[in-house]
Amino acid sequence: MTIRELVVDPPLVLAPLAGYTDGPMRTIARRMGASLVWTEMVSAEGLARDSAASLELLAFAGDERPIAAQIFGARPDSMAAAASVVTSVAPDLIDINLGCPARKVVRNGAGSALMRDVALAADIARAVVEATEIPVTAKIRSGWSDDELNAVEVASALADSGVAAVAVHPRTKAQGFSGSADWSVIRRVVEAVDVPVIGSGDVRTPDDAARMLDETACDAVMIGRGAVGNPWIFARAAALLSSGTVPNEPDPAERIRVAIEHLDLMVAAKGEPRGVFEMRKHIVAYLRGFAGASALRAELVLIEGHRDVRARLERALGRLGAPEGSLADRVGEDAT
Repeated sequence: MTIRELVVDPPLVLAPLAGYTDGPMRTIARRMGASLVWTEMVSAEGLARDSAASLELLAFAGDERPIAAQIFGARPDSMAAAASVVTSVAPDLIDINLGCPARKVVRNGAGSALMRDVALAADIARAVVEATEIPVTAKIRSGWSDDELNAVEVASALADSGVAAVAVHPRTKAQGFSGSADWSVIRRVVEAVDVPVIGSGDVRTPDDAARMLDETACDAVMIGRGAVGNPWIFARAAALLSSGTVPNEPDPAERIRVAIEHLDLMVAAKGEPRGVFEMRKHIVAYLRGFAGASALRAELVLIEGHRDVRARLERALGRLGAPEGSLADRVGEDAT
């Protein structure tokens, strides 16, 4: 996939996930083969107020590139102002959120509420495009509800407004994250617009990623919840696309090693106890599918100190008789 001059190869990208896709997760995903990552969504109004929390969400490191910074809001003027702020930190893309179904976002007219106002969505896209020289993309849903399925109309309006690519999560706002994603919506958007289309939704395995590319003809696959505690999905899917063969799933030792590295990144980025606390949901996701994992998870989510959590993970690793080694050394060329 190519978005203006940005080449995304392999066509596998990390979705924006509020509360998850912070710097540490993006770093791990990039090392594991994600070709493009997204920030968590950032409030345009927060950026306009110089909110410390909003500015923190916007921060990223060089080894996370290429990266898209996602903003959300309901007014063209504030979104344009936010785009100017984002431009100053120079991400590779600026993304507009038209898909978040969260009540606190929708009640202010942002996120998936914009699927109900195509003219306003187009005005916002045009304002953002005119406010920056960075390519602008947008992430949408199927529509508001089963009675209001208008992804093709919205995507077409966004493309006409200058958006350089569109990501489609084919669930409605009413669905939230329940039920099944209707991939046929992605296909209809692909057939309707002349800009790259990124497919999203229900990609949990390498086979899912390959099947989405085949069934929808989308230009790239966006993986979100399927990558939480499972960053290997990018390298494994990339191998499937290039060779037709899927590498084995990570063994328990590999899961623990990467959990330790993720923990260290979290604490380095956020300090204690915050980094340890925010790591808990990732640890729960990493430690699944092997003997003793449930008891280990239950113990770790009660420990607050970085050294104590790390020591407990290292003891578990030692019982497995696993050799040490860095993530970069183990993944090697598969992560490039």
